[in-house]
Amino acid sequence: MKTSIVCLLLILTLGAASQAQSKPMPPARRELQRYEAMHPDEPPQVHTARIDEAQLEREAEELVRLAQSVRPDVERLRQGMLPKDVVEKLKRIEKLSKQLRGQISP
Repeated sequence: MKTSIVCLLLILTLGAASQAQSKPMPPARRELQRYEAMHPDEPPQVHTARIDEAQLEREAEELVRLAQSVRPDVERLRQGMLPKDVVEKLKRIEKLSKQLRGQISP
């Protein structure tokens, strides 16, 4: 009798623990599953962001100009002179590269 009660409590405890550990499904995932169930032959549409090619080109050109201008600044650093805008140039290079990466890769 005690064994069956212990087994029952163990089963209930394990069942409750497994339910507590399972993560709920995000609403978007549920919506996608519903859509796929209703339209099995039709793949879901993926919205892709349009790339502004002119903006991309301008940012790439600016990045090239800034990168080329850093080399003489590094030479001046070797001579003991710190150009006042070199840090700002490097920050701008970093910002432009992040923007370009974000536009190119989703």
